[in-house]
Amino acid sequence: MKVIAVNKSASFEYFIEDKFEAGVVLEGSEVKSLRAGHASLGESFCEISRGEVFLKNMHIALYDKSGAFSTRDSRRDRKLLLHKREIAKIVGKVNEKGYTLVPLKLYFKDALVKAEIALCRGKHTYDKKRSIAERDVKRATDRAVKEIFR
Repeated sequence: MKVIAVNKSASFEYFIEDKFEAGVVLEGSEVKSLRAGHASLGESFCEISRGEVFLKNMHIALYDKSGAFSTRDSRRDRKLLLHKREIAKIVGKVNEKGYTLVPLKLYFKDALVKAEIALCRGKHTYDKKRSIAERDVKRATDRAVKEIFR
C-alpha cells in the first residue's frame, strides 16, 4: 500500500469515530499524476447527494505530459464508490447533529486508488488544547527514553 496524500489536520480538528475504504472514480491522466504524488487533501471534504458520496475540493495536479487531453478542472468533484449499506450507515450518522464525513488518506491498493474516509465529530477549542498538551508530553517522554538508552 503506497500512501499518496494524508489529511494531517483531520485528526486535530475532529474526533474520528468510524473509518471506511472507498474507491475513487478518476481519469487516466489523474492516475498518472497521483503516481507522481501530485495530490492534496488539505481542504477537501465529502458530500452526500442523491444516494452517492462525492469527494469535493481535492486537488490533483494536471499531468504535464497529457497535452490537450487534460482539460479537466484540478479540483472537480470525484465520485466515491461504496456499498449501499455503508452509504446508508453514513447518511444515518451524518443526519445526526455534529457528525461530518472527512477524507483522511489517499493511497494505492494494488493498482487501484482508494480513499480512506471517516465519520467524525468536531472538536472544541479545549479539546484541541488537550491534544496539543498530550502530544507535548509524549514528545518529552520519548526524548527522555532516548537519552536514557544512549
